[in-house]
Amino acid sequence: MTYEGSCHCGGIRFRVETELQQVMRCNCSICGRAGTLMTFVPGAALEVVRGEDLYQDYQFGKKSVHHGFCKVCGVRPYGSGVGPDGPMAMINVGCLEGVDARDHANVMVYDGASL
Repeated sequence: MTYEGSCHCGGIRFRVETELQQVMRCNCSICGRAGTLMTFVPGAALEVVRGEDLYQDYQFGKKSVHHGFCKVCGVRPYGSGVGPDGPMAMINVGCLEGVDARDHANVMVYDGASL
């Protein structure tokens, strides 16, 4: 299924192809503070429609994951990294139009704090 999404101000807009089979909550130092619920997709499943110039990259620790955010409103619509099968994107489910991540029945807890 194709979803559309954006940051809060709408400056960054994207489309993503996903079935939303699993939503994840991570307890690493950044995800835990932000309270982000996310889903993972192959990198090619994410299409940035506009706002790449507003996307600010942030990395910490091993600098293997790009935790980006909008320079205007500060919302983190998606991130990127490399998974076991190649490039991947982490989609903030709360930024998808018409989706309430809190209603998703299958929320997996990931212990990112242990990495």
